[in-house]
Formats: sequence, structure tokens, C-alpha cells
Amino acid sequence: QVQLVESGGGLVQAGGSLRLSCAASGSIFSIVLMGWYRQAPGKQRELVAAITNSGTTNYADSVKGRFTISRDNAINTMYLQMNSLKPEDTAVYYCNALRGGVLKGTSWGQGTQVTVSS
Repeated sequence: QVQLVESGGGLVQAGGSLRLSCAASGSIFSIVLMGWYRQAPGKQRELVAAITNSGTTNYADSVKGRFTISRDNAINTMYLQMNSLKPEDTAVYYCNALRGGVLKGTSWGQGTQVTVSS
């Protein structure tokens, strides 16, 4: 299995920046894709950004040009740099890892709250 621990959330004013981190441990070799999801109150969880093992990235239209996803494979950590934050970015952000092979499945972190004030 893979364990994921997020950090870096908090309260920020509109226009500000935050960087989220997701530290992975366990069966790291099984990870084929990692991503950030978010869930706002009363809404469904949605994909924010994803990154493959080779570094290919994908973003939700709502965050393109403002958020950057990255990975440091040397320390098994994924990041989400969030700039020009808007109140509508307020949500709980979750780290996700898609596992392949014999350990096929999905791992989730516990979530970190991001609140953007207007």
C-alpha cells in the first residue's frame, strides 16, 4: 500500500499563494500517477491537477495558469504551487496516488484545508 500525508494548507487572502506538499511512503514503486483533488462544501470532489511518473501534467481549466503541480521523486514528494488564489479555490485538498500492477488501486491522503478570503 501507499500512505500519503498532505501539508501546507491554511488561510490566505485572495491573490495570495500557498504551496501544498504530499509525502508518499510505502510501496512507492507501484505508483503510476499522482494528483491533487479538492472538495468544497456541498460539492463533489474534483480533479485539480495530475502528474505522471515521467512528469506529464494535466490541469483543470479553472486552475490553468495559476497552479503548478510537480514531483520530487528523490524524496517521494508531490507539490501543488497555487498562485493568484480566489475565494472559489476554498476547499479541502486531497493528495491521490493511482497504483498499478499487483497493488492496483487508489490511495488518498487525509486532506488539508485551503481557505481563501475575499
